[in-house]
Amino acid sequence: MVVLWSWIYVIPLIILSTACFGVVSFVISLFDHTPARQLKVARVWARSLLRIAGVKVTVEGLDRIQPGGNYVFVSNHVSYMDIPVVLGNIQEEFLFLAKSSLFDIPLLGTHLKTAGHVRVPLEDPRSAIKTLQHTAALLHDGRSTLVFPEGGRSETGVLREFKDGAAFLAIRAQIPIVPVAMIGMYNILPMHTLTFHRGPVTLRIGEPISTEGMTTHQRGELTEVVRQKIVEMLG
Repeated sequence: MVVLWSWIYVIPLIILSTACFGVVSFVISLFDHTPARQLKVARVWARSLLRIAGVKVTVEGLDRIQPGGNYVFVSNHVSYMDIPVVLGNIQEEFLFLAKSSLFDIPLLGTHLKTAGHVRVPLEDPRSAIKTLQHTAALLHDGRSTLVFPEGGRSETGVLREFKDGAAFLAIRAQIPIVPVAMIGMYNILPMHTLTFHRGPVTLRIGEPISTEGMTTHQRGELTEVVRQKIVEMLG
């Protein structure tokens, strides 16, 4: 029954919603090149996906972040629905790092470019480092970013080891890094499946960790601190 509900209702509506908001984003891009307007479109799109999939999100710790602040949010990653959960519930001006191939997809690529998101050449480590340096310089005037430091989705839902790119970004930009734990996402849409399950999700936001005065040589230490915080928040 759940499989039938996914293929007859959820997946077609998600495709339709994504196509519709992609067209809206493209039309807006013809007249307005400001990232803020594109982000509003993306936020409404994200909330539509959560409603379609029957995901009810409870947010904890939202008062720990200052609206309009500059942060590097760091989260566990188990599902394609992780970004809609964050985008639909944390009201920050997000600057996303996305792999280069996504910028070549019609409508989506236009949205990513117009919204000011950053293309990351994952196949070229040296260029990827330069991209992180460039992104750190962009994280000002109320812009934040979200990083999944595991380097991909967890197949089992268990937190994997972290890469240190998020810590590098936060230290380079001298802005706080915020641990985030998404609880229940593995039950909604685990990896290697397109079968959606209705259910509750908790988005838990931890205390921002200051990077003031830190150097990039300390990124490994900071990465471990953030990972441990997320482990504790996941319970």
